[in-house]
Amino acid sequence: MRRALTRITAAVLAISVASGGFAEDSGGLSAGGQDAAGATTPFDYAQSGAKAERAKAAEAAGAKVIGGQVAAEGAWPWQVALLVGGAPVGTDSQFCGGSLVLDQWVLTAAHCVHWQGDDGNFADLSPDKIEVLVGTNHLAPGSGDLIPVEAIFRHPQYEGTQFDYDIALIKLSRTPTVPYQTIEVPDAEYGDILNKQGVTTIVTGWGLQEGASTTADLRQAEIQVLDRDLCNSAMVEARAEDAAEGFGYAVQTLGVAEEDAYAAWDQLVSHAPDPVSENMICSGTFEGGKTSCNGDSGGPLVVPVDGGGYIQAGIVSWGLSATSGYGCEETALFSAYTNISKFVPWLNEVIAANP
Repeated sequence: MRRALTRITAAVLAISVASGGFAEDSGGLSAGGQDAAGATTPFDYAQSGAKAERAKAAEAAGAKVIGGQVAAEGAWPWQVALLVGGAPVGTDSQFCGGSLVLDQWVLTAAHCVHWQGDDGNFADLSPDKIEVLVGTNHLAPGSGDLIPVEAIFRHPQYEGTQFDYDIALIKLSRTPTVPYQTIEVPDAEYGDILNKQGVTTIVTGWGLQEGASTTADLRQAEIQVLDRDLCNSAMVEARAEDAAEGFGYAVQTLGVAEEDAYAAWDQLVSHAPDPVSENMICSGTFEGGKTSCNGDSGGPLVVPVDGGGYIQAGIVSWGLSATSGYGCEETALFSAYTNISKFVPWLNEVIAANP
């Protein structure tokens, strides 16, 4: 029976607070299978075979997960994998993650199902192009329940040229026939409690490991919420460092006086938008080296609550791309996650309108 998405009582939240410094990081932004190596979308990355070719090169490196470990069999029973429709179940066909929030509803990232086509226009992925694997932590033929997709609903304010409003719902054609669980999401009030520095979070997925190696086994990494202002300061400073060389060249070429140049630079930097918006959660570690990576997109960021349960606070959205152009930045201090609590009214509206 269909039900609305609800929250767990805030009183059961178990919060652990850590302290430490915050360092700066640099690099481009990446999402899903999107990186400087040429793949344009998570789906295209898997469909084209680029993911398989990348894995061949990485296998010789003896790669391991980015600061995480293999999840126990049966753990995270709401986790699902988005696969290229009609392709064999495996790491090569998996391109994003997701989570079951209701029996036939999967929560994922908008950038997993919406991108720019060859004609230059952005459009949602056709439901018949993907399938969703439920009830298994291992990507292999015969594992779990592979379910066709009935419909895809992208948040209407998401645009493919930016990362804000990066949330979507997928309606499955039927209820899974294997054991699974759904996971609760928080409302706005509870979401504000979760989005505080030091709150423990766990990210799960089949994304790339160190050395850009793929993994057939679901992996997990424990990280923590970091202060959004600190994350933004680090990102803006890193971007400013990248832009300074070009600005300096322009100043020199145009013969701008030093005092005027500094004033113009301060104005330019002050108008830079915050990369981590109020619709996002910044989560990682003060020491770095634990992060979601390409292929984890759309998967859940969960918070442990008292009594052994979990609530899903975020969706894997974007992170720093490696300077090599292959995969994500493995030493990054943080990644950004869609803050689900900001979108519960929209989620309930979509589900109510599509019984």
